[in-house]
Amino acid sequence: MDDDGLFQVAPAKVNLALHVTGRREDGYHELESLIAFAAVGDELRAEPAERDSLTIAGPFADGLSGGETNLVNRAVAAFRARWPDAVEPLALTLTKNLPVASGIGGGSADAAAALRLMAARAGLPPASAELQQLALRLGADVPACLLSQPLVMGGIGEELQVLPAFPDLHIVLVNPLVALATADVFRRLRAHDNYPLPALPELLTRPAQLGLWLTETRNDLQPPAVKLVPVIGDIVEDLAATPGCMLARMSGSGATVFGLFGSEGQAHQAAQSVRERNPEHWVAAAPLLTAGAAQ
Repeated sequence: MDDDGLFQVAPAKVNLALHVTGRREDGYHELESLIAFAAVGDELRAEPAERDSLTIAGPFADGLSGGETNLVNRAVAAFRARWPDAVEPLALTLTKNLPVASGIGGGSADAAAALRLMAARAGLPPASAELQQLALRLGADVPACLLSQPLVMGGIGEELQVLPAFPDLHIVLVNPLVALATADVFRRLRAHDNYPLPALPELLTRPAQLGLWLTETRNDLQPPAVKLVPVIGDIVEDLAATPGCMLARMSGSGATVFGLFGSEGQAHQAAQSVRERNPEHWVAAAPLLTAGAAQ
């Protein structure tokens, strides 16, 4: 964030583990997920203007609408409905650096960035309970993205437990540039009442701690996603075989796959190798964030 509140980064959300633990009567799924955020993402800039507007730019702008249904515009409208005169009209520019419908929270992160930007302009606490409630109405991942720091998410996105510590890790993200709708993945999910996440160490500070814990977890959405887009399974196997990779797994509902690495050098070497083997895929290497975007 910049000092005048006119710029926000929307970091990529990574579900390091995701367990589907139940299905409510209203059709929403209960989830438990360990979430981290990578130092790569979309960018949101604003300039005072005569009226609100949204322009979308960047490598993944094609096919995205800047209309009322865009999550950034919905976030701005929701903020203005609650705090009508708190922020002047803004011309927003969203730079889409992340693939669309890729399981790393692009739209949700963008909406969260818009809420943080509006809160900063209004002088409001960016992680207040009221802003969190507003975020949840926009989408299950938006409250977590509002904080953008390591946390455990529960329920339908409303239960957030921020982790007091998190190890320094680097991540490689790989997406085959195949859009995968979350609803399609959930429709193919066989079990809706899987066991919850194991208990986390009280203070998670070492990569080996996290690595051991992750071996007892999974992403319940990965098997149905692989059936829909088999190349996801190929990417998981490819990354897992890369030197230094602690874990390879799909994030969210896909189709992005992540690999965890203990050093920047290993991550960048892995990313280069993956690009060489799969030049048609989107590949990024970045550290995981240990402090939140809302701080």
